Amino acid sequence: MAADNVLGEFLKARRGRVPPSRAELPAHGRRRVAGLRREELARLAGISEPYLTRLEQGVDRHPSPQVLGALARALELDADTTAHLFALAAPDPVPPAETEVAPDLHQLLDAWAGAPAYVRNRRFDVLAANKWARALAPMYEPGHNLARDVFLDPGTRQLFPDWPEIAAQTAAALRAEADPRDQRTARLVAELRADEDFRGLWEQYDARPSRDELKRFTHPVVGELALRRQALTVGGAEQQVIIVYQAVPGSPSEAALARLL
Repeated sequence: MAADNVLGEFLKARRGRVPPSRAELPAHGRRRVAGLRREELARLAGISEPYLTRLEQGVDRHPSPQVLGALARALELDADTTAHLFALAAPDPVPPAETEVAPDLHQLLDAWAGAPAYVRNRRFDVLAANKWARALAPMYEPGHNLARDVFLDPGTRQLFPDWPEIAAQTAAALRAEADPRDQRTARLVAELRADEDFRGLWEQYDARPSRDELKRFTHPVVGELALRRQALTVGGAEQQVIIVYQAVPGSPSEAALARLL
């Protein structure tokens, strides 16, 4: 991750993903770029090419909301990726304090009997977990980083029958939720880029926060589980996120969860 020019790197990468045909631009002639040329994006967004050059080179890092909206439309960004674009252009934030998990939050995790639950930060470090989460997978042990385990731990790849989908979700959520200007995030991404799968996904510049989704597991003891994931923000500690897994009542997955412990 280029932590010193995150906005410019994003614009250049996403510009390369828009086919000229979709932007109603002529496709004839030799092209040295896969997507839009710089002058083509500038024309579609209604800004000058020199100004777009300054944005991509990191000379100007804080364009107006009007310019950002025009670029998002020209780049065909969805709502999540547009929000990420606006965040990249915001003034450099004060690094958030690394807060500990509050005691009452530990109690809440333990109160969810039969429901694997854990707390992570927006860099995907696991901060706390109940016994059901720890029994579901080693990656949910406090001290683990979820992105590191998804891409670098062979055992985690075996845990998810839909691993390619999980990997894509993880990379997109890490980009959407972690601050690329945070040095710890930058070091994590640099480590993960050694993995070819992560590198390919990261270079797509997709941004999509964690949401409520169905996730399938292949547990070595209890077998197949299909669990609904809920993501909840912790009030008063916005850098912390609670993840809870639930099975459909009466389903085989609920019975499998009961056999975890």
